[in-house]
Amino acid sequence: MAKKRKKPVQLDPEEFRSEALAQALEKQDMAAIALSLRNGNSIVPLISSGDRDNPRDSGEVWTYRDAKTGDVALLLFSDARNKPANLPPTVAAYSAAWLEKFLVTHEDTITTVFIDIAGPHPMQAAPADILEALRA
Repeated sequence: MAKKRKKPVQLDPEEFRSEALAQALEKQDMAAIALSLRNGNSIVPLISSGDRDNPRDSGEVWTYRDAKTGDVALLLFSDARNKPANLPPTVAAYSAAWLEKFLVTHEDTITTVFIDIAGPHPMQAAPADILEALRA
């Protein structure tokens, strides 16, 4: 028997938004971007959401692999509303500690990090630069 698709859960705009990151991106203020990444949450698209009853299951993060080059990009968002509709519908808000651990774990795979790739104020950085900002 086919599985029934779950209806998408309405996003709470306050839960899936980092106002500090959005403002820092708008000003293109690198110090403020670093500070907001260190002290706030990043919104990340997920292939599948985690099990709410299992705190260890935080879901499976979606990354973009360029078909031509094989390069892998991690996409972060300041606001779930900035995520393009063609990406998986599920998102999660992750802490700086999670982001640092994820980048360290996948440092041999991830070649770039995009923040708000579809705007309104996109930014691209090397994973090493994001790690440096998180550790400063």
